[in-house]
Amino acid sequence: MTATPGLGTYQLASPELLRSVFRRHAAGVAVITAQGGGGPVGFTATSLTSVSAEPPIISFGVGSGASSWPAISESDHVGVHILGEHQRELAATFARSGADRFGAPTRWRAGPERVPVLDDVLAWLVCRIVARVPAGDHRIVLAEVVLGDPSGAGRPLLYHQGRFNGLRD
Repeated sequence: MTATPGLGTYQLASPELLRSVFRRHAAGVAVITAQGGGGPVGFTATSLTSVSAEPPIISFGVGSGASSWPAISESDHVGVHILGEHQRELAATFARSGADRFGAPTRWRAGPERVPVLDDVLAWLVCRIVARVPAGDHRIVLAEVVLGDPSGAGRPLLYHQGRFNGLRD
């Protein structure tokens, strides 16, 4: 490591540097779901981004080694769910490898296009996948919004410093 006047101490690019920097970046928490051949799949994502308003397109990243990737790689549609601060446990369940993500106490229903739709979220969308772009050990999924519901009540759940947190004033 080297000190540069005005820049402080810096590190060369590495996976750990990227993780360390993004631990300082507060991000909204979403759960992405899809219907796979073996049943519903889903994962917690903090990489959700609005890409375009016309047409309405969103993006998210998913690890190509993730258990949800095979279903997402073949699905035509995904569900996108914005979690509220009351859903820390739900976020943790969908982030945990090997968890029964759709078993009790998770409440969900089959929605449009057979996409699993989670109950009691701040907002949800059903989106049609339009592209899957390789990006290192991940894929960036671009999806066009088909329909949704923004009417859930509550405050957003955030991910910061490796923990799920509520928004403070």
